[in-house]
Amino acid sequence: MFEEVKSVIIDVLGVSEDEVTPEASLTDDLGADSLDAVEIGNSIEEKTGVAISDEDLPTLKTVQDIVDYVESHK
Repeated sequence: MFEEVKSVIIDVLGVSEDEVTPEASLTDDLGADSLDAVEIGNSIEEKTGVAISDEDLPTLKTVQDIVDYVESHK
């Protein structure tokens, strides 16, 4: 699941593969803003079939948070 989430983040944010680690902060380390977060959420849903609710999206701070969320909602 990490690799799927990682590929979405690389596509949406245009960051290098090396930057996307489980502990990387979406905002502080990867430079995502709120629009990027929505786009990541939509792309994750397309790729995995797991929808990230609007209420949950702001609570997902790191790459691992997204991985854990998707795995727990599959």
